[in-house]
Amino acid sequence: MLPLWALGYIHCRERYNTQAELLENAHEFRKRKLPVDVIVQDWQWWGKYGWNAMQFDESKYPDPGKMVRELHNMNIHLMLSVWSKIDKQSALGKQMESKGFYIPGTDWIDFFNPDAAAFYWHNFSSKLLRPYKIDAWWQDATEPENDDLLNRRINNGKIPGEFYRNVYPLFVNKTVYEGLRKDDPDRRAMILTRSGFSGIQRYGAVTWSGDVGNDWETLRRQIAGGLGQMATGLPWWTYDAGGFFRPSDQYTNKDYQERMLRWIQAGTFLPLMRIHGYMSQTEPWRYGEQVEHIVSDFLDLRYRLLPYIYSHTALVSHQGGTFMRPLIFDFSQDKEALKQQNEYMFGNSLLINPITQSNVQSWKTYLPEHAAGWIDFWNGKAYEGGQYVDIPASIEKIPVFVKAGTILPLGMKKQYASENLSAPLEIHIYPGEDASFILYEDEGDNYNYEKGAYSNIRFNWNDRKRVLTIEERQGEYLGMQANRTFCIISPSAEKTVVYQGKRMKIQLP
Repeated sequence: MLPLWALGYIHCRERYNTQAELLENAHEFRKRKLPVDVIVQDWQWWGKYGWNAMQFDESKYPDPGKMVRELHNMNIHLMLSVWSKIDKQSALGKQMESKGFYIPGTDWIDFFNPDAAAFYWHNFSSKLLRPYKIDAWWQDATEPENDDLLNRRINNGKIPGEFYRNVYPLFVNKTVYEGLRKDDPDRRAMILTRSGFSGIQRYGAVTWSGDVGNDWETLRRQIAGGLGQMATGLPWWTYDAGGFFRPSDQYTNKDYQERMLRWIQAGTFLPLMRIHGYMSQTEPWRYGEQVEHIVSDFLDLRYRLLPYIYSHTALVSHQGGTFMRPLIFDFSQDKEALKQQNEYMFGNSLLINPITQSNVQSWKTYLPEHAAGWIDFWNGKAYEGGQYVDIPASIEKIPVFVKAGTILPLGMKKQYASENLSAPLEIHIYPGEDASFILYEDEGDNYNYEKGAYSNIRFNWNDRKRVLTIEERQGEYLGMQANRTFCIISPSAEKTVVYQGKRMKIQLP
């Protein structure tokens, strides 16, 4: 499983130039009450030492350990960009070359050679992980970039490079993941990688769609492409919200800002939520009050959805599958659902339809055949299934529907994922048919769940009797709250109950 904090907001830009600049922006997030869990240091932190030399340039990053500690004091995690390419003229590169650990004629490490992979990890761990306690790793350009395996031979000259071209990123991320499990055993691995291969989901790795543009057609392709990847069984995917390549006047260009907001709104309902941009200051406040306000609302929503998202993360890890998926996965008998390339299910209950055109007044949404119908998430209006509906398309929202017959947990607003985990949870009942939901909770950032240290609380809704049953809690973990406050919310009533781990029934009118 990914750590809980990885499912919050990941803030990235190309790039922070100094330790002071990164920390200044981290403090500004907290000052403005914009939720964030991860800040990313993109490339070039190595400066004068050479490409990915695994050494911070102290003229710009005088004390990386202090930087990480200051972030941790704000409950923010650091992700660092680390490549599988190392400058041959750097001190580390000279060692690598003397040992024959490069793919011949390139600057890329031969991860098919176990000795090369082990030496790479030894330096990674001893120079970055252990001294600074960095939390997450961005394995960039893991293809490797620019077809550098073509006509090369790898594994000490034994294998044609193009034969293993597509699996190179699998070996890179396998090396890092297995190293993290060995040298940092009490923290879950979190790896962002530009490329992957079948099986990469085993290695705590998330892929993203790469350095894309920002236009409407690119946004449309992102949704279809991401759904295609996840349909293959790779559940962890995201994109550069706002597009990587952006116009030079992005801070005043209203047309771009409309597109950027639509990217971010859709990105709220991806497995991971992340903004990034080339040579950009991507912080929301750079774009004016209206943009900051709308982004803030969607960040708040992302964090309120974390109980729902994290519970689905457990399903992905424990049972397989993916929680972002094409409609046809859930509505296999609905021929119209098969035609939808833009809509998708986010978990078992939420239907998302990103807006991918400019200046629209309404947005056509297909609601799949479902006997109990659908509920507009924003206003509670009910719709029958098996029809197209036109939904008002203000800049503040995108179409989000809840499948009738749903139990949806929502948390309180918060600034980071682990803030006040004992706070009350809202349990929203969307009637129409019987429903169930299993609320999964654990320690959030270690591997104790593999030993059974987690809890499940099952909620069952009897639609005919209007009774919500909260079953006896199953399991336990260190730090588990013995008593929980649940605010039960249905269209007809609200009730607050204190749950003590034992079975209880709540009658609603």
